[in-house]
Amino acid sequence: MRPATVEEAAELLAGASAAGRRVRIGEDLSTDGLDRVLEHEAGDLTCTVEAGIRLSALRTSLAASGQRLSLDPPGDPTVGACLAGRLSGPLSHRFGTPRDLVLGVTLVLGDGTIASSGGKVVKNVAGYDLGKLVCGSGGSLALVARVSLRLHPLPSTSSTLVVETDDPPSVVRALRHSALQPSALDVLHPGRVAVLFEGRERAVAAQLEAARALVGGEAADTAVWDEARERQGRSLGRLRFAPADLGNTLSTLGEAVVRPSAGIAYVPHRVGGVPAAAARRLQRALKERFDPAGVLG
Repeated sequence: MRPATVEEAAELLAGASAAGRRVRIGEDLSTDGLDRVLEHEAGDLTCTVEAGIRLSALRTSLAASGQRLSLDPPGDPTVGACLAGRLSGPLSHRFGTPRDLVLGVTLVLGDGTIASSGGKVVKNVAGYDLGKLVCGSGGSLALVARVSLRLHPLPSTSSTLVVETDDPPSVVRALRHSALQPSALDVLHPGRVAVLFEGRERAVAAQLEAARALVGGEAADTAVWDEARERQGRSLGRLRFAPADLGNTLSTLGEAVVRPSAGIAYVPHRVGGVPAAAARRLQRALKERFDPAGVLG
């Protein structure tokens, strides 16, 4: 199933519901046909897109106006996949994850109902925040059909600092407690901390020198961020930890890409664990409310 409009997607899911068929978003139903930029309000730094547009296509479209969606996960996923999978990359240190960049969504529920919430402006607070609700849902609650997004200006320049160290927690602590404002701060465990500064040329140069004076290190090219995303993309598990517990967490890991401010480590092994009973009850309640017939796999 490859709908070209939201209405077609609603008809397909309504038909599947009536027939008692299960549908897996991304496998049985593809959003590749929903790949348009519907609106771009450059003055408001917002846009509305169909969920099947890929980040590379959106990046090219927005760059013509000197703007970007500050979301850089591994690969080239669709906007809908970023939201459903809670995908993010190094820039999440400063700009947040998909749930922080979504202003509004249009969803198609398992029975074909079309539901919208939020708006197209940054300060809109009308209605339930369905965008945050479906973030990380993996397509189990609804099909994400359209998304309104918060944008940022493209930086004039950027510089990267890489610090080789046997004590990443001390480097991270010094940077986070300073007045510096990096766009990205990753620990490439073992042995390196990478810091990205973006903005106007003079400001970036000043921040880079201040960071070097504080923690040492050498200027590097963007290859370290390609490496961070590539290692993240190969990871099999996502481990959560309290940011203050970075040192103890690293001591238990042989290899990882770590986002200290978010308390997330991408590791090369699967991470076990079962959600708490209260979380499981909430998940079941949401599933029963949004997809009572169990259409969405």
